[in-house]
Amino acid sequence: MSQLRFDRTAWSKLRATTPLTLGETDLEALRAIGDHLDLDEVEQCYLPLIRLLDLHVTARTALHAVTSTFLGRSAPAVPYVIGIAGSVAVGKSTTARVLTALLRQQRRVELVTTDGFLLPNRELTARGIMHKKGFPESYDIKALVAFLAAIKSGRSATAPIYSHLAYDVTTETLLVDRPDILIVEGVNVLDAGASRHTVVSDFFDFSIYVDAPEPLVRAWFLDRFQRLRATAFRDPASYFHRYAAMTDAEALAFAEHVWATINAVNLRDNIAPTRDRAKLVLEKGPDHRIASVALRV
Repeated sequence: MSQLRFDRTAWSKLRATTPLTLGETDLEALRAIGDHLDLDEVEQCYLPLIRLLDLHVTARTALHAVTSTFLGRSAPAVPYVIGIAGSVAVGKSTTARVLTALLRQQRRVELVTTDGFLLPNRELTARGIMHKKGFPESYDIKALVAFLAAIKSGRSATAPIYSHLAYDVTTETLLVDRPDILIVEGVNVLDAGASRHTVVSDFFDFSIYVDAPEPLVRAWFLDRFQRLRATAFRDPASYFHRYAAMTDAEALAFAEHVWATINAVNLRDNIAPTRDRAKLVLEKGPDHRIASVALRV
C-alpha cells in the first residue's frame, strides 16, 4: 500500500465544496487547553477530511445495499467506526471533537474515549501498574473489544465514562444506540500487541493518527500541566489539587519527571509504533497547527 503526502495548501484544495458549518463560538467549546484551533484550521485541514470520510461512509452504505440485494434480504446497517490515536498532549481529543461536531451536521455521530475502559485506580494499584496508566496493559481490553463487537453487530451498547477531575473511571455510562458513525479516541487504539486474537483496531473502518515530533509534544505537555495548575487543579475535588500549591519550579520538575518516566516511554514503546497502521496521519508543526497530511491509498 502506497502513501500520498500533502502540504497544508495542497490538502486544503481537496475540500471542494464541503461547507463550513461551525462558527467561532462553536470552536470555543471544542478547543483544548493549549491547543490551536481556529476557523482557518477547520477550513483548510478538517473540511477536506470530512469530505473524504463522507465519501467513505457513502461508499460503505452503497456496498451494504449491494450485499442486501445479493442475499435477498435486508441486512442490518452497522455504524462506520473511526479510530483516532496519538500521544498525550498532541491534540487528538480536539481532533475527535471537531470531527464529531462537523459530521453531526448530516449524520448521527457518537464519540467514545478509551479512558472509560481504563482499569479502576484500585485495580491498577493492586496490580502494581498505577505508574503505567495509559499503557496498553492498563485497559480492560476485553470489555472494549466486547463493546465494539456489539456496535459492529448492529446492537446498542454502553461505554463507561471516565472523570478527569477524579482521575478514575466512574459508575456512569454512555449509551451508544446504533449511530451512523462512532468515533473512538485513545492513545493506544491502534495497538495490535503481540496477540493473534481480535484487537481494537480490527473494528475500525478508518483510522487517524495525530502526530508531532516528540520534543514538541513534550513542550506542549509541560505547558498544559502549568495551565491546568492555574485552572482545573485548583478545584479541591481534583485528584491533582495538591499540585496547584507547588511552586513553578517544583511543578515543572514534577511534570518533567512524569513526561520522562511515563508519557515518553509510552509514546516510544507503544504509541508511535502504531503510526504506520493509520489510514491517515495529521502531522503538526511547532505552532500546534496541522502542517501536512499523509494518506495511505
